[in-house]
Amino acid sequence: MWIKVNKNKFILRIILLLIFFSPSFYLYAEIMILSGCKNLKDGFLKNEYILDFEKSLMTRNYIYDNKTFKKYRVTDLSVKKNNLIERYIYIDEELILTDKIGYPQFYTQLVFKKNSPIIKIKTVINNESGISKISTCKKVQVFENES
Repeated sequence: MWIKVNKNKFILRIILLLIFFSPSFYLYAEIMILSGCKNLKDGFLKNEYILDFEKSLMTRNYIYDNKTFKKYRVTDLSVKKNNLIERYIYIDEELILTDKIGYPQFYTQLVFKKNSPIIKIKTVINNESGISKISTCKKVQVFENES
């Protein structure tokens, strides 16, 4: 019996070593960058989105143009010309969604598709949802890093 237990442990160790050293075991970190994004409503000098799938994080870097900055500054003195926003992301089927912003009865989410230059917004009011296009980007890049 003792020999049988040691033999099973040995086989288990061999299998674990084979799995650990196989090329498919290594993780691939993927980052998608959308740059030169033109918004349908506002003007920007810079507007880019960085989706880091390993960290499940979207980072948006943007700089308002003067007209848009003045428009928002009139009603909100905390508005800055240079901005950085971070939101958690998750994948639902082929869509990439940001975390929900708002109350349970009313919320919004940004919606992306992999390798697509179009950014949409999903708005939900009392369980009624609608998706509309908010931006189109000039350049979409996907980077894969082996770790």
